[in-house]
Amino acid sequence: MNAFEVIIFAIAWFVFAYFWYGGRIGKKVLHVNKDRPTPAHTNYDGLDYVPTNPFILFGHHFSAIAGAGPIVGPILAYALFGWLPALIWILLGAVFMGAVHDFSALVISIRNEGRSIVKIAESAISPTASILFAVFVWFTLALVQAVFADLTAKTLIEQPKIAFPTIALIFIAIIFGLMIYKLKLNVYISTVIALVALGLSVWAGTYIPVFLNYQVWLIIIIIYSFVASIIPVWILLQPRDYISMYLLIIGMLLGIVGISLLNPPITGPAYVSFVNKGTPLFPMLFVIIACGAISGFHSLVASGTTAKQLDKEVNARKIAYGGMLTEGLLAVLVITMISSVLIWDNTGNSTAPNAFQGFLHQSAEIAFGNALGRTIEILGIPLMIGIQFGILMLNAFILTTLDASARLNRYVMQETLGVRFGGIFKNRYFASGASLVFAYILCIGSGYQIIWPIFGASNQLIGTLALFTASAYLFGIKAPKFYTLIPAFLMLIITESSLFYQIFWKFLPENQYFLLFIAVILFILGLFVAFEATKKIFLTKSI
Repeated sequence: MNAFEVIIFAIAWFVFAYFWYGGRIGKKVLHVNKDRPTPAHTNYDGLDYVPTNPFILFGHHFSAIAGAGPIVGPILAYALFGWLPALIWILLGAVFMGAVHDFSALVISIRNEGRSIVKIAESAISPTASILFAVFVWFTLALVQAVFADLTAKTLIEQPKIAFPTIALIFIAIIFGLMIYKLKLNVYISTVIALVALGLSVWAGTYIPVFLNYQVWLIIIIIYSFVASIIPVWILLQPRDYISMYLLIIGMLLGIVGISLLNPPITGPAYVSFVNKGTPLFPMLFVIIACGAISGFHSLVASGTTAKQLDKEVNARKIAYGGMLTEGLLAVLVITMISSVLIWDNTGNSTAPNAFQGFLHQSAEIAFGNALGRTIEILGIPLMIGIQFGILMLNAFILTTLDASARLNRYVMQETLGVRFGGIFKNRYFASGASLVFAYILCIGSGYQIIWPIFGASNQLIGTLALFTASAYLFGIKAPKFYTLIPAFLMLIITESSLFYQIFWKFLPENQYFLLFIAVILFILGLFVAFEATKKIFLTKSI
């Protein structure tokens, strides 16, 4: 099969799905109303609640949800199972599960004053479910912060030439925010200025490598995340994510054009085996590929930062449903590049300079950078520049997920413990700092490496709980619930199966009792919230 044909089919499918299924969800299920005021206006505070240009908000939302997931997940799944199972899951999962999950989380949040899906679970399901959900989400987000802070620090050490543009992007974003919100400059003119400045910083970075040790980079990253999470969203977080979006969009466009000109056949295996290296295709494929198909983290972003900035309700489909489909397209592009431009060599003996397994042995990030670099080389872009751009692109999105996670964890603490107990739990400095201090401790002690194997299931469990919360809410307002309830039960089966597999085939045989304990807790939590939501749906007529 030809790689470009796969991309064209994916684009056509996602465009069709956006208007067909996305339109149906917006009209028949969520009843989107262009005249209904959003919390960005009714709760405006200039800090978190800020009406935002939909294109800028799309950039913030897309950058926050993308991260490393739609790149790393498909690469790992391809290595284990082949490109066809991964492709089918992305094409179907993104349309019928992931985009519905994101869209419903965003709309339900703006109907509840921009509160997070965690807080909405209190009224939609039960206070107990909300508390358990909140504790689980807080620790999961802290783990994300630890892993991504560690990964960013190590990447900046390994690639010192991307350090300068990474730092420069922060200051470019601040200037962009001031141009838009204080100087009231045209968004398109401001965008061009910002992108030119970013391009110059990338060029300058090749001549100004920055060499710092791990501890210094880690402290800088933690401090940056803290500042980004407490200052008004329009100053740094929103414009940085918006500008970062262009890195990914430009990278995607270059990749698609490169594939169209190369027109390479897909030479990698469509299917490897159902069980590879002790990992079964079901349920682990659906956990390994989260971003790109469905990811629980998206519901936290949609109901956390995005809902507080949505200018008009009618923009929700463009940002949430459209953002998920765009991420799905990125995942498809990654699969087609690595399965066509790179050579499959499962023996590990190939001396070819573009052997997939050789790059993957270094890291999935290196595999992606080399696949993109070799794809866009036909456009006259030097190979090393293309590889460096791919790694910079990935690193920029890791950082956007990191600072978004810090802000989201602030919301979780303020909306749950802050509302319940008040005091320091409502203080934004404490609420942000607490999770970042915990993340820092996990990094310096490498504690996150112990917990990380359970993250995939944790992330998908968040998606499961978000879908059950949405279903209970929709039932309460007498709206069609099966568009979210069926995906909720499917995700429950997938998540519980993955936890069951890890408990009895990995953690127990390997005597990993700490992970075993966490997996059992998550398994019980998933069943409990599903039971509570199902009970609420059948016993409650309105919220």
